[in-house]
Amino acid sequence: MKEKVKLGEKPGACCGGSTEAQCAPRKTPFRTDSILTRKDRLDHFRCRVGSYRMKSTVEPGLYALGNPGQNSDVFVTANYKMSFDILRGSLSGMDAWILVLDTKGINVWCAAGKGTFGTEELVKRIFAEGLFEKVSHRRIILPQLGAPGISAPDVRKQTGFRPVYGPVRAADLKAFVAAGCKAGQGMRRVEFGLLDRLVLTPMELRPAFKAFFLFAMIVLALSGLLPSGISFSSALSLGAPILILGIVSIIAGAFITPALLPYIPFRSFAVKGWLAGLVSLIMAWAFVTVPEGVAFKAMSFIFFPLASSYLALQFTGSTTYTGMSGVARELKISIPVYTAGVLISSVLFIALKLGQWGIL
Repeated sequence: MKEKVKLGEKPGACCGGSTEAQCAPRKTPFRTDSILTRKDRLDHFRCRVGSYRMKSTVEPGLYALGNPGQNSDVFVTANYKMSFDILRGSLSGMDAWILVLDTKGINVWCAAGKGTFGTEELVKRIFAEGLFEKVSHRRIILPQLGAPGISAPDVRKQTGFRPVYGPVRAADLKAFVAAGCKAGQGMRRVEFGLLDRLVLTPMELRPAFKAFFLFAMIVLALSGLLPSGISFSSALSLGAPILILGIVSIIAGAFITPALLPYIPFRSFAVKGWLAGLVSLIMAWAFVTVPEGVAFKAMSFIFFPLASSYLALQFTGSTTYTGMSGVARELKISIPVYTAGVLISSVLFIALKLGQWGIL
């Protein structure tokens, strides 16, 4: 993918000027194709389920797909590898240029919000790659979800290139181009269906269960603690129901809430997650043998729905349902509630243990 292919000797480097005559290509384009290999798909899977996405990048620059020429279209994307792969995979059979911006390995939508998929980087990359000499037209096709980071008038004023926003989904690009770069029905609509939501849940479930392992060790150790030492039976009788309900709360917050997102009442993700956690807790309660007493019940109905709420709140950045201001507002309200819930639950757990020891 990163084999350099010279498309004509162009001595010199971009001098940072603002006209075609002042700018010469800094480097020759890379060669790429539209075939996604098994390794590419494996990388995509690893990005979905873990932290591999933080280092899954391609080098910023200009890529030649097929055998592009002066009249070939120019598509712009981020240097997050999955974004790049999805774009090139959707352009099978086409000869095109792909201009990859340096978004620090972040996808188009998130990078546009953070400013790395922005006007300054786009203008800089156009000059640095000598795009003026690669094409005779002055049109670049940008992803619609990158629009928040781009000022089209500024790009045109500084470079002469006219930004055109493509469809939401890369799969519609060929039809979009065939129609004269006019969006057909549904091409501008952002869908966030069940499959779109479910494919994102591994990124929430994996870190949650990773943290749960440490939580389980602490719970079992404290549950088995007695004045005379550690009791294995006590660890199981008290710790097991806590761990089972903990797993239920994770599934409720990180899987059930995203799956049923449009159907759970209220707009707030924190409230949606809390409701999903509460209902799941009530349903699980009938199948779990729990210690008697008010302390355990109160602790459970405070802590576990809030745990589900917290996990659901992590999902806000992956959806089209909220903006940055909405997320900030939810965090401002929710974090103090979560903190108070953990403190109260800890006090109730201590009271429960003291009751077991005969002190309370």
